[in-house]
Parts: sequence; C-alpha cells; structure tokens
Amino acid sequence: MELITQLVDFILHVDKYLAVFVQNYGVWVYALLFAIIFVETGVVVMPFLPGDSLLFVVGALCGAGLMNYPLAMVLLFVAAVLGDQTNYTIGRAIGPKVFQWEQSRFFNKRAFDQAHAFYEQYGGITIVVARFMPFLRTFVPFVGGVAQMTRSKFTAYNVLGAFLWVGGIVTAGYLFGNLPWVQTHFSKIIWAMILVPGLVVIAGAIKARRTSKAA
Repeated sequence: MELITQLVDFILHVDKYLAVFVQNYGVWVYALLFAIIFVETGVVVMPFLPGDSLLFVVGALCGAGLMNYPLAMVLLFVAAVLGDQTNYTIGRAIGPKVFQWEQSRFFNKRAFDQAHAFYEQYGGITIVVARFMPFLRTFVPFVGGVAQMTRSKFTAYNVLGAFLWVGGIVTAGYLFGNLPWVQTHFSKIIWAMILVPGLVVIAGAIKARRTSKAA
C-alpha cells in the first residue's frame, strides 16, 4: 500500500521530483528519462510509469531553461521508438501463448484484453492513438506482435506515433507548462491526462467486445 501511495505521489508531483533531480545530477537526467520512457513502452509489465506527465514536465523544464529542448526531444523520441519495437518483438516471439496467461502481479490480463479488443476494432492506427493512452500504450505494441503484424507496417506506425506523442506533449509543456495557471492546477491536469484517455480506452474496448459478440 505504501508503494502505491509513493507512486501516486511521484506521478502527481513529478514536476518537483524531476526539477530536484536536474539540480542535483545535471545531464544525468537525460539518461533517467530515456530509461523511463523506454521501460514504460518496451516492458509489458511496467505500464504504470508516468509517461504523459513526464513528457509535459520535460517540456516545461526546457521552457524554463533547465533542460535542452532539441536534445530532450531527440532522446525521448528514440526511447519511445526503441521501446515499442522491443515490446513488439517480445509479442511476436511469444505469439498466441499470451492468450492463455492468467492475471498476476507481473501481467495485467484485463489491460491486455482491452488492448487486444481496441486493436481488433481500429487496426494499425491503434498503435498511433495508443501512444496518448496510459496503460494501453504499453500493451498495444505487444498485441501487434502477438497478432503477427509485419515489422515494416508496425515500424511505420510506431515512428509516427512516437513523433506525435513525444513532439506534441513535450512541445505543449514547453509552451504552456510555466504559465501560472498551469502550475497552480498541475495535479488536476495530470489527473485529466490519466483519466480522460482511460475512459476512451474503456469505451473503445466495450464497443469492440459488443461488436465481436454481435458478429
């Protein structure tokens, strides 16, 4: 329970934690950010890392002059692409066996099933859309591998999605992250970034499931 509380606190106050890290460790922050984005997108058992809020805060720190904007954009883009490619490769290697896995502390079967239903409903574009959806973005590239999508097709959607996700959210943080209103309501903005896409995922999964049953 304490671990969950600490995780929630980190997600909601990632701006403060990251700013302190930058002040204490300087350029090592880029290695930390690369690792977090890569692990969140590349390791199917790590869907709880704060990708969206982290990118927004990075943009805000760049806007405040504490980080280098072009360097952060390039490194995080590369981390996002490599993460999804790794996740896809794992799914492709494991294949249909995944559907027989049970819920455990290392595998969220419900999230996997939702990602699969969403993928079946919307196809390859899901790889792009899922970038903006917490939890789903961790499982969709994995599902793409399980579904044996060709690597060339997956890579094209992967690169596009990473470019829009990293570029869009970091730039939004760069432009708006240091506004007084945004800083005052930062926790509420983070909750919105988590909950709104989550509701979209649930609605899409329910619709896909109903469509599948009707067929």
